[in-house]
Amino acid sequence: MSSRSTGNQLVAAARRLDQAVSRLRFSAPVALVYNPLAYARQPHETYLRKFGDGGKRVIFLGMNPGPFGMAQTGVPFGEVAAVRDWLKIEAPVSHPPREHPKRPVLGFACAKSEVSGRRLWGLFAERFGTAENFSQEHFVTNYCPLAFMEDSGRNLTPDKLKAGERIALQTACDAHFAEVVKILEPEWIIGVGDFAAKRAKLIVSDDTVRIGQILHPSPASPFANRGWAKLAEAQLKRLGLWL
Repeated sequence: MSSRSTGNQLVAAARRLDQAVSRLRFSAPVALVYNPLAYARQPHETYLRKFGDGGKRVIFLGMNPGPFGMAQTGVPFGEVAAVRDWLKIEAPVSHPPREHPKRPVLGFACAKSEVSGRRLWGLFAERFGTAENFSQEHFVTNYCPLAFMEDSGRNLTPDKLKAGERIALQTACDAHFAEVVKILEPEWIIGVGDFAAKRAKLIVSDDTVRIGQILHPSPASPFANRGWAKLAEAQLKRLGLWL
């Protein structure tokens, strides 16, 4: 398998995931669903082709898009400045069919910073210098590509969906992540937070793939607000992943 074909395989897998989740329907408390695989396809596929080439030793797995991250840029944990200035990706972004007035999709013109993404990509930038150095062995993806909002505009995570709707979504997302693992052949999967680590353990049956976890960088976590980067780096060193 050539390294270029690996990126193209990830693009093909993402398009299949887009088709699968686009058929799903969600009820209250879900009021709006954003699917950046569709309206932010160009930057998302640029990311997959640019940084998904070749096998990866480590996959970092997040939960789903944040309203000011991947929902704006199409890139996992896609804080605008990190995507534009460090990953060097900037491309047109359109709009979901319906938008909440408190959560407009402004693409790379979004002035709000996704704290989780700033922390995650900031750690990688500090340790590896360039995105190209980081991507030689590491790749970041999300388990679920959809962002959910309540009537108020409040973010709703996938684990809060109604049981039947959650199971249908997990079926599509499980199949996609299993395909990503098959394509990239990692030695490690690191769940960014508890949810992602648990899903990885349920999906990946290959005993040669080790699964670990780091603290989620969300500002909603009191621990993450006490020097997240140092805590996460220490966790990765204890796992033996980083020296």
